[in-house]
Amino acid sequence: MTTMQTSPVVKGDGPQLNKRHRSFRPNTKHVPILATLGLLVAMYVSGLANYPRFDNPMVVVNLFRDNAVLLVVAVGMTFVILTGGIDLSVGAVISLTTVLTATLLKADWPPLVVLPAVLVLGALIGAGQGAVIHYFKVEPFIATLAGLFLARGLALFINEDSIPIRNDMWRELSDFRIPLADGVSTKPIAIVALLTLLIAAVVLAWTRFGRNVYAIGGNADSALLMGLPVGRTKIAVYTLSGFCAALGGVLFSINSTSGWAGQGNGIELDAIAACVIGGVLLTGGSGFVWGTLLGVLVTGLIRTLINFQGDLNVAWSQIIVGVLLFSFIVMQRLVTRKAR
Repeated sequence: MTTMQTSPVVKGDGPQLNKRHRSFRPNTKHVPILATLGLLVAMYVSGLANYPRFDNPMVVVNLFRDNAVLLVVAVGMTFVILTGGIDLSVGAVISLTTVLTATLLKADWPPLVVLPAVLVLGALIGAGQGAVIHYFKVEPFIATLAGLFLARGLALFINEDSIPIRNDMWRELSDFRIPLADGVSTKPIAIVALLTLLIAAVVLAWTRFGRNVYAIGGNADSALLMGLPVGRTKIAVYTLSGFCAALGGVLFSINSTSGWAGQGNGIELDAIAACVIGGVLLTGGSGFVWGTLLGVLVTGLIRTLINFQGDLNVAWSQIIVGVLLFSFIVMQRLVTRKAR
């Protein structure tokens, strides 16, 4: 009777071959950010092909400068969304920060006292919202909506009119230019925004706090069972978002040398859109601040292309961002469904 023998080599090669094939599959969480990068490159190449002066380095420099405030706010929003939350109060915190900064400087408060005071105030507003969300189990949408009304109301209570800032330090910072190359310079607010982005990327990638943020966004109940500080991390994330919003307000006041209760109106929606377009999953647990940067650049480049075109209504920027937002939300759903 003949017995069939199975070759150990063939048997062993099967899993190795499968493993080898699996290693070449792109990680699904990278698909949205790669799509955003491809879109950004395509848009920039289109600008180069259609507009003669689009290759000027100042176009890219201005892209970072003009969107510095949005980038700082979106970085804080990234942490919040990664935990599965949302922060609707950031625009109102910006308005409160600018009004309070202008009012205190007008009253001859020292700038080195005003600056930390408004940053701490923004962080405290964020921490209060985080505490309400965690301890009272209030939905982030409702808690931060209440924070929005509170901060906006305080700003209007302080002053409803635009307040010019005539402080020497603020004006010097507004007028100061950092040379980057021959004939190319930028404002300090762009450097601050990039430093904020870099610090956030390091925190998310290399610290225990960053790992906790991802774990809570993936599954908060499992993270709690693993002994992770879920409550403390959630409060810290909203504190960080409030701090970034206040920092954005300071940058706003430096750039415009004024404070007004209407400043920052709607920027929370722009920040959320930038995060989603940059591949940050709305349900939490997946995304990168580098993707948020790409999302901010995409939205900024849309406005730049419309300005170069000249004959298009500025409303087209909102329409295009809306279409992109819908597209990336659908992409997120498809990618997460395939991953399961």
